[in-house]
Amino acid sequence: MQRSVAALGAGIVVAGFGIHGFAALAHAAPQLSPLVSPAELAAFKRGADPLLLDIRQGEASEGVSVYEAGHVPGAVHAPYARWRGPAANPGEVLSDAALTDFFRSLGVEEGRPVVVIHQGDSISDFGAAARVYWTLKSAGIDNLAILNGGVEAWTAEELALATDSPAPQPSEITVSLGEAWIATRDDIRAIVDGEESATLIDARPEAFYNGETAHGAAARPGTLPQARLFTHANWFGSGPAVIEQETVRRLVAENSLDNGEALVSFCNTGHWAATNWFALSELGGIENVKLYPESVVAWSQAGLPMDNVPGRLQHLWMSVKSWF
Repeated sequence: MQRSVAALGAGIVVAGFGIHGFAALAHAAPQLSPLVSPAELAAFKRGADPLLLDIRQGEASEGVSVYEAGHVPGAVHAPYARWRGPAANPGEVLSDAALTDFFRSLGVEEGRPVVVIHQGDSISDFGAAARVYWTLKSAGIDNLAILNGGVEAWTAEELALATDSPAPQPSEITVSLGEAWIATRDDIRAIVDGEESATLIDARPEAFYNGETAHGAAARPGTLPQARLFTHANWFGSGPAVIEQETVRRLVAENSLDNGEALVSFCNTGHWAATNWFALSELGGIENVKLYPESVVAWSQAGLPMDNVPGRLQHLWMSVKSWF
């Protein structure tokens, strides 16, 4: 996979670009921080034209979606399910062609800042936003942010919601996912086999890591060989979907996550793992952090080696318990 140069974002100076290049640079949007507060987003909107992507889904009431019931003014609806793979392998990355069509329909384009908006009432919400952010960044969109605390934080600041549904202006972007932040199954096999050096980090709750429970689409419980547990819930402090950079820096230092070793984050389907990737890469400033998007579900379905796999009787008992 090759990284797209058609979506490298604003603020890049190219030698010899002439007077028109200087004019474009003068009007380039300012660079977003990876996390923005509601107040920061409200101020940013007054001086720039960011693309706001509301990834929430579900109904607020019968026949009325949560988006239709109220969203950050100007936000375009981009439900999280549209960013995911099929039920049998939800972590699967969409093809470049599918992402190109999707991005064009949303109005994602070169140089325009993008802010990802989630509901903000659970840490899983943040994982969805982080997975979308990771997808956009892997496609070359580098002026990006997540609304810290989501819509819950927005309304807590007594900022208004809108109920209109703005139609996005289609773009002509062409997407080609880059390799910088993506770990493939072959990459994981090379790490497990000792051909490459990296630390595999399991972002799931401990029961998954220990093989005590499993995702419904996984072929068996357990974790990737040699993996280290660091659950995604560790990053959150003052709110259900709020991450503070000071907390990230403290945890990175306390857990020696910045020791120079390459890191690969995984979970069941690349959802919770996206939170770990975001915290480590975007907030912790650690280089060479990757996400294994298909994670344990696809790995187990392929019949590849795993650790902490329960014995046959224990696995049978777990399956029986899941029926009740």
